[in-house]
Amino acid sequence: MEIPSPKKWSQEIWLAIFTSLALFFIMSSFDYSTFLMAADKRVLQTPSINDPCTGKYIYIQDLPSKFNSDLLKNCRLLTRGTENSMCPYIENNGLGPLIEDDYDGILSNNSWFNTNQFMLEVIFHNKIMHYKCLTKVPSMASVVFVPFYAGLDVSLHLWDSNISSRDSSAHDLLDFLSNKPEWKRMWGRDHFMVAGRISWDFRRQTDNISDWGSKLRFLPQSMNMSMLSVESSSWNNDYAIPYPTYFHPWKDSLIFDWQTRMRNRKRPYLFTFVGSPRPEMTKSIRGRVIDQCQRSTNSLCQFIDCSSIQNSCSKPVSVMKSFQSSIYCLQPPGDSYTRRSIFDSILAGCIPVFFHPGTAYSQYKWHFPKNHTKYSVYIPVKDVINDLKEGTIEKVLVGISKEEELSMRNEVIKLIPNIVYGDPMVRLETVEDAFDLSIKGIIERVEEIRKVIKDGKDPSVGFAEEDSYKFTFSDYNHT
Repeated sequence: MEIPSPKKWSQEIWLAIFTSLALFFIMSSFDYSTFLMAADKRVLQTPSINDPCTGKYIYIQDLPSKFNSDLLKNCRLLTRGTENSMCPYIENNGLGPLIEDDYDGILSNNSWFNTNQFMLEVIFHNKIMHYKCLTKVPSMASVVFVPFYAGLDVSLHLWDSNISSRDSSAHDLLDFLSNKPEWKRMWGRDHFMVAGRISWDFRRQTDNISDWGSKLRFLPQSMNMSMLSVESSSWNNDYAIPYPTYFHPWKDSLIFDWQTRMRNRKRPYLFTFVGSPRPEMTKSIRGRVIDQCQRSTNSLCQFIDCSSIQNSCSKPVSVMKSFQSSIYCLQPPGDSYTRRSIFDSILAGCIPVFFHPGTAYSQYKWHFPKNHTKYSVYIPVKDVINDLKEGTIEKVLVGISKEEELSMRNEVIKLIPNIVYGDPMVRLETVEDAFDLSIKGIIERVEEIRKVIKDGKDPSVGFAEEDSYKFTFSDYNHT
């Protein structure tokens, strides 16, 4: 065997060292994220039948703090439309201050909070942080959640005469999102956000100073996203989910116990209206509703005037006591189609009476039965407007049989889990709450878009278009 010379041996050693170093630098510069994403796609193409989260994964977009947590730190600048501070309502993950007394059974201990209706986006964010199917890999996700506190942000500028300041955060957010790699998978059509205000607050159509709200939902990138809010607009990519109530159970049995109590509740009043008139709104029927309530025979109707100086409409105990004492609760539109009162009354086992399909039937389709006659009474607005002396509302309600009334109340009480948001820090075991149904609804919607893309069709068709018939009975089974 020929023994290599020392010179040749040295050359081979240096060649081996050079090759090793070259391989090290190549491997160091390799984009592992691309490799992992590719591997992830292979997993998604052949999902595991043993993974209960297949098709349910959510990726939470990591946003700069100015879009969420900084707004909470500056809570004294926020307003709920009055002089009161929003700071107390941030407590307990957005649920607000705990109500420690059950007030002789009107409430129940350790699950009732003084919750502000505008805190839904904070509650939802805290709920989703404990969702069982989160992923840190965007390509695994069925949907992407964007934790932008849109409602709190816009509340800083709703009365601002500077149009640019109203839209500033919206532009910044969309610039940030559209430059992320996960945006380009479906150009944002798998992204969604949640707002604690009605969606009309984000659909200012002109740049006139007198026009209300921001232009968030009319910006090009935003039109590719979905928004879940307490009231949807007539555009197809807006979806309504329940207003938060005061009840946030931390275990299933609290819901079941509450349902039993509401079934057994004595209700001395036939119908109740909790609210205030809208004399400045020429098309509002509230004045007529209040008038019919006050003129009811034998004091069948209870009216709680929220416009009086001593009103107790912001006190959970007073509101729930009023609703629990009535068989039917009147829900006429107010400043907009919907009301938080709808959900407080259902929580109290009170059968809602609606006057416009846009108040509930064409809104909360993920949370309410399609057949609205099972759980509510509908009296068309025109019937109330045209009535001068007869007392249409009382006549309709008196004419409902006890059997129908009992059936509707049972349906209303069965709806209670659908309209409450459980404590964000825990997961309910067997009950799907308002959060769970909202997540299920948006995932199903995005999967429909994926199917459209897979079939080679244009996903933009109909996605962000306005539906002029959305708030009518045109496509709704109401028989």
